[in-house]
Amino acid sequence: MKFLVTAGPTREPLDPVRFISNRSSGKMGYAIARAALARRHEVILVSGPVCLSAPKRAETLRVVTADEMFDAVQSRIAEADALVMAAAVSDFKPASFAVSKIKKRSGFARIELAPARDILSSLVFPKKKPLVVGFAAETESLAENALGKLREKRCDLIVGNDVSRADAGFESDDNEVLLCFRGGETRLLRREKKTLLAKKLVKIFERMKENL
Repeated sequence: MKFLVTAGPTREPLDPVRFISNRSSGKMGYAIARAALARRHEVILVSGPVCLSAPKRAETLRVVTADEMFDAVQSRIAEADALVMAAAVSDFKPASFAVSKIKKRSGFARIELAPARDILSSLVFPKKKPLVVGFAAETESLAENALGKLREKRCDLIVGNDVSRADAGFESDDNEVLLCFRGGETRLLRREKKTLLAKKLVKIFERMKENL
């Protein structure tokens, strides 16, 4: 199989020195990429700004903004057997970009936000659609929100995780996820190292692709 995996945060620039982003470290997406490579799959990794080394043997595409991540995914989606959207894409971006550094006296209260690109909703899929796996980072009502995203985003599977926890999720080496399948069933994968969790996820993705 060929995996197309997104990882890390995106950054939406406000001025030449500031941006809107989130706490994603990219560890989950990178672990999935490495787990897929270990099982002799091909991997295209689309990575936002992270402090991680690129997996050997993966083709790594570096991006910054949600628009750049969309362009990278759209340009390679036709090659993919499985699309794994593990990146934490910014929901908002500044409505306008200031070409010079905004000074304190200018008043940050006047900064307006606009929706950032919704990558999954914007993608144009080829006739031979890949397995589509989305991620839902939530701080409350995990099952409800993950199932809602499953319906909205045309996914085969949503991997939901509670990012408000101190012992898992963003910036942690551990994670605990709720799998929400298109058929309506759910499955909880208890907290463990992201590297071990990624191995389980890749095997699940393989089985799902076989049954498509």
